[in-house]
Amino acid sequence: MPSLLIADDHPLFRAALRSAAKDAVADLDVREADSLDGVLARLDAEPGIDLVLLDLHMPGNHGLAGLAAIRAQHPGVAVVVVSANDDPRVVRRALDHGAAGYLPKSTGLDDLRHAIRSVLALEQWLPANLRAAVDGAPSAPGDSALAAKLASLSPQQFRVLALVAEGLLNKQIADRLGIQERTIKAHLTSIFERLGVRNRTQASVILRELELSDPSKQIAN
Repeated sequence: MPSLLIADDHPLFRAALRSAAKDAVADLDVREADSLDGVLARLDAEPGIDLVLLDLHMPGNHGLAGLAAIRAQHPGVAVVVVSANDDPRVVRRALDHGAAGYLPKSTGLDDLRHAIRSVLALEQWLPANLRAAVDGAPSAPGDSALAAKLASLSPQQFRVLALVAEGLLNKQIADRLGIQERTIKAHLTSIFERLGVRNRTQASVILRELELSDPSKQIAN
C-alpha cells in the first residue's frame, strides 16, 4: 500500500490534498503534518512513507531547507514541493535540490491527481504550463554543488548543521539530540570538511542560501 505524507500548516488545504490523493490512488495511506519538525518526526517513526507533499513555507521550513533536510535524512522518500510561488527559477532550484515534482497551489484537482500518480510511479512531474519555462531557466550558480555537499552529510550531521544555523551552542545541540558534546565536535569537524567551510558562521550561511521569500506574505504597494 503506497503511503503519502501531506505537509502543510493550513487544515483546509490539507483536507483538499487528502481528498484528491485518495481519489488518485486506490488504498493510499495518508498521513499529515503541520510543521517541518512534524514531518521529520513522522518520517523517523514511519519509514514506509513513499511520498511527501511539502509546503515550502510551513512552520520550521525556510524555503528549500526543508527539502534539503528530507533528502539528506530520508533519501528514499520522494518529495513534491507545494507552493504559491510558481517562479520558474524557484521551480528549477527545487528540482536541482532533489524534488521529484513541483505543485503550485493554484493547480487544479485533475493535475493534482496526475502529479501524485506520476511521482508514485517514479516519474518527475511539473504542470504543463510551467515545463517550457522551467526547462529554460538556468540553475542558480552553485546550486548543484551545494545540493551535492548537503547530500554528502549523514542524517545526524544534517541535524547538527540545522541546529548550528539556529544559533545553538555545542552543549545545547548535544542536549537536544541526546548525545555527548564531543560527538557534536566530531560531527562539526566532518561537516566543515564536507561543506568546504572553516567555521560555524560559514556553515550557517550554507543553509541560509536555501531561504526563499514567501509570496503570501508580500504586501503589494
